[in-house]
Amino acid sequence: MDTYLNPSAPLAERVADLISRLTLDEKIDQMGYTAAAIPRLNIPAYNYWNECLHGVARNGRATVFPQAIGMAATWNPALIQRVACAISDEARAKYHEALRNKGFSDWYQGLTFWSPNINIFRDPRWGRGQETWGEDPHLTGEMGAAFVRGLQGDDPRYLKVSACAKHFAVHSGPESSRHTYDAIPSAHDLHETYLPAFRKLVVEAGVESVMGAYNRVYGEPCCASQLLLTDILRTDWGFEGHVVSDCGAITDFHANHKVTADEAESAALAVRRGCDLACDGVIGNLREAVQRGLITEAEIDASLARTLRTRFKLGMFDPQEQVPYASIPLTVVGSEAHRALAREAAVQSIVLLKNQGNLLPLGAQTRSMAVVGPNAASLDPLLGNYAGQNERMVTLLEGIIAAAPPDTRIDYRAAVPLAQPIRNISGWTGGEGVSFDVTVLCAGLSPLLEGEEGDAILAPGGDREEIGLPAHQVDYIKRMHAFGGKVVLVLNAGSALDISEVEPLVDAILYLWYPGQEGGSALGDVLFGKAVPSGKLPVSFPRLADLPAFDDYDMSRRTYRYAEAEPVFPFGYGLSYTHFTYRDLELTQTGLQVRAAFTLANTGTLRAAEVAQVYLGALDCPFPTPRWRLVHFERRELAPGESCRVEVVLGPEQLALVDDLGQRVAPPGRMRIAIGGSSPSARTPAPLVGTF
Repeated sequence: MDTYLNPSAPLAERVADLISRLTLDEKIDQMGYTAAAIPRLNIPAYNYWNECLHGVARNGRATVFPQAIGMAATWNPALIQRVACAISDEARAKYHEALRNKGFSDWYQGLTFWSPNINIFRDPRWGRGQETWGEDPHLTGEMGAAFVRGLQGDDPRYLKVSACAKHFAVHSGPESSRHTYDAIPSAHDLHETYLPAFRKLVVEAGVESVMGAYNRVYGEPCCASQLLLTDILRTDWGFEGHVVSDCGAITDFHANHKVTADEAESAALAVRRGCDLACDGVIGNLREAVQRGLITEAEIDASLARTLRTRFKLGMFDPQEQVPYASIPLTVVGSEAHRALAREAAVQSIVLLKNQGNLLPLGAQTRSMAVVGPNAASLDPLLGNYAGQNERMVTLLEGIIAAAPPDTRIDYRAAVPLAQPIRNISGWTGGEGVSFDVTVLCAGLSPLLEGEEGDAILAPGGDREEIGLPAHQVDYIKRMHAFGGKVVLVLNAGSALDISEVEPLVDAILYLWYPGQEGGSALGDVLFGKAVPSGKLPVSFPRLADLPAFDDYDMSRRTYRYAEAEPVFPFGYGLSYTHFTYRDLELTQTGLQVRAAFTLANTGTLRAAEVAQVYLGALDCPFPTPRWRLVHFERRELAPGESCRVEVVLGPEQLALVDDLGQRVAPPGRMRIAIGGSSPSARTPAPLVGTF
């Protein structure tokens, strides 16, 4: 048996044997995302490009989970790992079905997934922020790592699927200049904000792939950066997987960044600097690059070995009966179990921002209700970008109807459009509207208004200029308020909204993000008290006037960690239908280790979950540091009247600070600690605070 086909042979020997059998042209044909077939070696064509941001995407039927920013709002890594496991089950089933039907996998049918997106959501104007896990490096790292573990599985030999940490690095808009801009963060910001989540996924979660970003960092294109790909990723972090370019990013070298003269130079530079796989047709110019002496065949071999290693780990060259994931049946795709999991994730993602007079949950006294708004009966606000499809999508209106008591009178009108001025004000803003016990207004944004460059058709470029509700939605809410009546504002968005103008005008606010196929069911559960909201904001909600320029990558004034202005809603914020109290903080310090213990109690009347959050801040530091930074969180579910003692041990990894040179150092002075149900803010109850 040829060594490369021998499952018992060491992985490195199998890879080397296969490469030794390839001609230079065959090797180059394997360097792009559309790897060509090699019939003489019985190797089928393979397309590396696949997506599973919140479910298997762009490949027909799949379970659609909440968009990544919504999953971040659960603050529940264990749940997210279960979600990712379900996604990879469906991915494996669909891949093997494609093999059975066609003998090969096509675009969006492979096992190499370019997810998750772990860029830091530093500015709410970025349309792709919905793909991220929020503005905090620690939360992003914990949630992203759980997602990777669920995708890749725990088999000691085979990957379930290959996950990808993207976009490396210092990348978060604007979309309109992503192909040209040069990010020059301070060393502190690079190592304190932009790199920690990537390090977490590489060093601790073992992510198989990393995608380079479009932009430059310190003058070097990210997909050909000596600093990022060699010095940090491979040398400092010991990364052994493969690096893939973002799509068209290598063409940007000569076309936009102007760091190379032509296609051959760009292809050679990318591979020589550590980019192994090109989502870019320009990689075919490696033939010319070898002829011109810009790159050697040995350098191509070393790069190709890393992508082939991934394919071997996925079991692509082994008998299928030896690959444990090859037997996952197609019946898992969109199964009832996965539907239930999507509903659970959507419920946990909902954030209760306001509940004046405990209007929610709606009880038996609610005999009639109006459901209005542009998002009530639309599928778009369920999906978010990079979504799959499912034949049973539950709109918000459908979920409300299904959950309401059967004798409740419900009426629906769109009443106000998503993004156009109001031309005909409905009578429901007047006397007719107040004839209902409560009005549920389903408003906000949709992926038509924010997203990736080219995807958000109502927002050229994908980004937002404003961060409030569309003006005509604000006007509609004002008119409703003028006529009285109870109003529950249900908001969809993939980012923060400045709703300070309308918050006083409504009685309750539920933030749903883009909640996936079960979004309507989840809303019904929370509205009528079948579930208690427990989501927490993974981003702070600032005012536009308090933000620096969108294209400024300095972290000062950004996110809860550095902003001095009080936000509309703070990072980590989220109310419940019950009440939680924190008390009895005890700190014990031994060198560079601090033990914090406190009591968390449910002093309300309903069983519910609370996410306890631990923040640190430096008091005597000689260099700039975050005002507060999240270092630990955990979710606890408690019955009414129940309490628990929570103990957190913080060691050097949590206590270390990043200095002006980007080095992690021991804290030089006093530290303060804050523990509570959100980041410290004027809006939230005073946290437990101590110093050491």
